[in-house]
Parts: sequence; structure tokens; C-alpha cells
Amino acid sequence: MERYVYMSKPIVAVVGRPNVGKSTLFNGLAGQQISIVKDTPGVTRDRIYADVTWLDKAFTLIDTGGIEPDSSDVILSQMREQAQIAIDTADVIIFMTDVRQGLVDSDAKVADMLRRSHKPIVLVVNKVDNFEKQMPDVYEFYNLGIGEPMPISATSKLGLGDMLDEVTKWFPKNEDIAEDDDRPKIAIVGKPNVGKSSIVNKLFGENRVIVSDIAGTTRDAIDTTINYNGQDYVFIDTAGLRRKSKVKEELERYSIIRTVSAVERADIVIVVIDANEGVTEQDAKIAGIAHERGKGIIIAVNKWDAISKDDKTIYRFTDKVKETLSFIPYAEILFISAKTGQRLNKIYELIDAIVESQNMRIPTGVLNEILTEAVSMQQPPSDKGKRLRIYYMTQVSVKPPTFVMFINDKNLTHFSYTRYIENKIREAFGFRGTAIHFINRERKGKEL
Repeated sequence: MERYVYMSKPIVAVVGRPNVGKSTLFNGLAGQQISIVKDTPGVTRDRIYADVTWLDKAFTLIDTGGIEPDSSDVILSQMREQAQIAIDTADVIIFMTDVRQGLVDSDAKVADMLRRSHKPIVLVVNKVDNFEKQMPDVYEFYNLGIGEPMPISATSKLGLGDMLDEVTKWFPKNEDIAEDDDRPKIAIVGKPNVGKSSIVNKLFGENRVIVSDIAGTTRDAIDTTINYNGQDYVFIDTAGLRRKSKVKEELERYSIIRTVSAVERADIVIVVIDANEGVTEQDAKIAGIAHERGKGIIIAVNKWDAISKDDKTIYRFTDKVKETLSFIPYAEILFISAKTGQRLNKIYELIDAIVESQNMRIPTGVLNEILTEAVSMQQPPSDKGKRLRIYYMTQVSVKPPTFVMFINDKNLTHFSYTRYIENKIREAFGFRGTAIHFINRERKGKEL
């Protein structure tokens, strides 16, 4: 029996009117206070995705967040926008309603939209504190015509298990998942207007993706397969959303949702930076999503043709990028111009090098030679006379390369020493452009 691996986690989006309890549910499932929840409408901010595990299933949860506008028309348009994002990016949609407010007109209109999407929808009725008493009110939501309403209380965490069972039943079964194709999948991400679609267009050689000067005009993520020197590469284009409003914060918020869903599907992420603007906090946030998920990373500095340069410019810019993105010292940096095509073909070389690094396996014997040498050059940290001992290490997986270190006491490990071991491994084997993960396991045994 062949084993198939589901590389990217399913995405589950929560949609619903403001104040039905989306963020409370989100925080409850994520297990930490990520969204800020107050009684004031429209306060959901910033961190809008979280990794959730239920039994043996892992998925990425997205909170589409509610804004409380003045009129019900605006509420509806905001909800439609949220629903559209969920339809575009999610594998399963949780549609959340509120038993106290009952069924309202905007719920029905959004339900129509969701129904037409043919995506799996789990209808959830929140704030049901007493299942027996309130069930007649819950049944009212059958009228939406999108299946059985599930009663929950996000605050009291009632009914969440049944809801998650329903959500996860829609995930692909191992046997449904086609054997993973080995074509490198590359997500091109970055702030609106840095030139993501222009890069794909140039690589593709025609205007496959419509580009305009308005920030966030591309409607959907479009996968483009490009054959270069006999090798297929799949580019996942993730330009932002077409939005009438120019609310920058919201635009960023929504483009982050797109980014998360694209990064999840990709092997390698190209973070595009605008050379004129330099590297920003938003760039760091986007790169962080790729780093957290253990993807290969290329930093592509676009519009390099527009920069007046001397012989030091490239070094100064590189230092600035490395400083702002110090958490990904392994990332490859490339200076390009989508307009002129400068150095664009170099992207393929880097992708190939990173794919090779991501799939590299180091024999345990060789690995431990490096480790022994590293430990003799710099002693592991100690605390109150007790020293960290590393018995041996072995590589357990690839994409990203993951190593298990068997040690005497987890409490003695220190980030800086793990970073030192990582640097020694990189010096020996390269591992260009890819994160490396370390797992510490305690065991009693002989030291190296």
C-alpha cells in the first residue's frame, strides 16, 4: 500500500455577521488569545489565522473578522466580501449565526452566496447556553437551506467537538489524495503593488494575469505552469483583492489571508519587495508566515532598475534586508526587474537549488561527526552546574529538513546554542534557502 502525504493543510474559514462570536470561537480553537475580543463591535485585529489540531487532523483556521459599519447595507457588503474570501480560499466554511439575534436578512443573503459556491458549509448557531431550552430557536436556521444547524457556545466551549467532527469529515481522506506531484510549487507573495503579477507575466512571456495600477486588483489566485529548460514549475499568484474601499489596513488584512492560503500550498515562497520602498514591517510579517511553515524562501527585490546605484548600493540593501529579516538568515536574496526582465531567469536556478536543499538527507554517522566537532569547539550551555548533553542526532524528515537531537534535559537547551548547531550544519551541507527544524528529545544514555 502506497502512502500519500497531504502536504498542505486544509483551510477552514469562519464567516458571519459582526458580534456573532467569530473571534471567541477562533481564540477557543486556537487555544490562545490571538484576536482581541471586546464588547465593542469591530475590534478584531491583526492575527487572523491559526494552526489548529483536532484529534489526528490539522488545519489552518482563518477568522474573516467583522467590521461594524453604520448601516445594514454596509454590513451586508462586508459579509459578502468575507464570504467571497472564504469561498476563494477555504476548503471548508463555518457559517456562524447567533441564536439570540435570530435569523436576519443578511444571514439569508450570505447563505445564498455560500450555497452557490458548492464548498462544504458547516452552519453553526452560537450562544446556545442551554441546548434543551433553546433548540426550537436553533431549528429556525434550517430555513437558510444549507443543512443542519449545529448549536454551540463558543464562550462555554459547548458543542465544539461535534462541530469539529463535522468540519474535519470534509477533509480529503488519505486515499483521495492524488500522489503528490513533484513539480516545484512557488507562491509569489508580497504587499499589494510590489509587482507580483508582473513577475509571473514576464516569466510566462504573455499577459496571463491581468495587471493594473490599482492596489489589489487581481481577483483570484491563479496557478500558472511554466516550462523552463524541460522542467515544469507551478506558480501560485496571490495578488490582493479587488476592493472598492481604499482602507489600507483592511486591504492588508485580506491580502494576508490570501498569502496564508498560497503559502500553505507552496514548496517555495518568493517574497517580493519594492526596491523603492525598501524592506518594511509588512514584508517581515509576510516572510514570517513562510518561515513558520518551514517553506523555502527567496527574497526578490523588484524594480531594481529604478534605483540609482553606486558600487555599494547592492551591499547596503542586502545588509538592510538581512537586518529586518534577521529571523530568516538562510533566505536567498535576488535583485530583479519585472519590467526589464533583469535576472529573472536566475529565479529558476535558485528554485532548483532550494528544492535540492529541502529534500537533502544527511546520513546519521556524518551528522554526528559534525555534531561532535561542534560540541568540542563550543561547550553546550549549563545551569546551576548541570550541563546540557547531546547524545546524538538524526534526520527524521525532509521539506523542511528536520533533525531530532537526543539530550539529557530540555530545560538546559537554549535558542542560541541550537542556532550555533544549525549554522555548523549549514556550513557543512549548505541547505540553501530552506528552514531547518530541530526537535529536542530527552533520554537517558551515553553522551557522544
